[in-house]
Amino acid sequence: MRSVVPPARLEGTIKVPGDKSISHRAVILNSIADGRASVSHFLAGADCLSTVACMRALGVSIQDGDPLVVEGQGLRGLREPEGVLDAENSGTTMRLLTGLLAAQPFFTVITGDRSLRRRPMDRVILPLRLMGAEVRGRQRNSRPPLAIAGGGLRGITYVLPVASAQLKSALLMAGLFAEGKTTLVEPAPTRDHTERMLAAMGAGITTQMSPEGVQSISLEPPVSLKAVDLEVPGDLSSAAFWLVAAAVHPEARLKLEGVGVNPTRTGILDVLQAMGARLRLERERTEGGEPVADIVIESSQLTGTDVGGEIIPRTIDDIPVLAVAAAVASGTTSIRDAAELRVKESDRIAALAMELGRLGARVEELPDGLIIHGGSRLKGADCRTHGDHRLAMALAVAGLVAQGQTTLDDAEVVAVSYPSFWQDLDRVAIGSVC
Repeated sequence: MRSVVPPARLEGTIKVPGDKSISHRAVILNSIADGRASVSHFLAGADCLSTVACMRALGVSIQDGDPLVVEGQGLRGLREPEGVLDAENSGTTMRLLTGLLAAQPFFTVITGDRSLRRRPMDRVILPLRLMGAEVRGRQRNSRPPLAIAGGGLRGITYVLPVASAQLKSALLMAGLFAEGKTTLVEPAPTRDHTERMLAAMGAGITTQMSPEGVQSISLEPPVSLKAVDLEVPGDLSSAAFWLVAAAVHPEARLKLEGVGVNPTRTGILDVLQAMGARLRLERERTEGGEPVADIVIESSQLTGTDVGGEIIPRTIDDIPVLAVAAAVASGTTSIRDAAELRVKESDRIAALAMELGRLGARVEELPDGLIIHGGSRLKGADCRTHGDHRLAMALAVAGLVAQGQTTLDDAEVVAVSYPSFWQDLDRVAIGSVC
């Protein structure tokens, strides 16, 4: 349990943890590459450590520390695990490894915790079956644990039914081992960390945009991948909590150093700027093929906006804290086309409506999003995190501007993606107004 009260001001410099998405991919892809890779600023959160544990169970030597050192086994070097792989609470681990395991010439079972076992996996399973994989789960084969008899895949052309970087990446993992080219057509561009990393490793991967704005990614199965050293950029989805915290607090100025600003991830910046946030990028540069910058954010007068359509895949993980910004902003904000939020670590749509309501916000729940009527002063309350790391941090941000004390149960769930969140909050929250 943790209590939050409004500080007199927010001030300081924060280096947010390494990007969660890139950390997962750095471990998985370097594990099947040739050579040794050093991965610095790796996110040692619960989700990414689940990926590390699974790759170790598949025979990969991974040395903890900063940098994390991965001894690549090559494309054909993984071995059948002795027991069941456990993705714990990590949907990224489950989906990406399902794609990888579908291509391996052995049998695997992968499961997760109670929350993950409720999350549907049919979006990944169905195209993998089209490629020739045998994947079975429970509840009409849509939920973990998944039993995978891999190998013998063929490349396909597949139109993704939803814009999902996890689905795209899972199929690219399988396509590395398939006979023939794999082509994926996206309904909207999604984060492209897998494509960037595969290109850096020497894979023949190309992206094309049609005149109609439809994007396709094609992968020719490589003979080998070359291990790559990299420094993982700061996670923009972790930085998002500080961006909103500083924007909504009346006395705030924060600098976030070395944050990844991949354009497939910067929806949070676009939405906040549309709401009137005073933010700017400094020292823009490229590191390891990924664009990086320092971000400065100051107290702002926010107004409501509409969030939906093509920007949703670029900001899906940031919607919990954007909902907090909307609750404080003047005017009304609508969030639509985000039904995927219902099958995250919690039903984030329902949970946000419930918990922001406890704090005094006026929130209407939609099937695919929320309508938030801003402008009311939030009031401290006892809130539930629903076992969801992003909801916990979003509610903590709300507590920074809510009158009185806000209490969160299971506050340590933030360790899933941001182990040092509470320490960073204590460091930049100066004084108290209570």
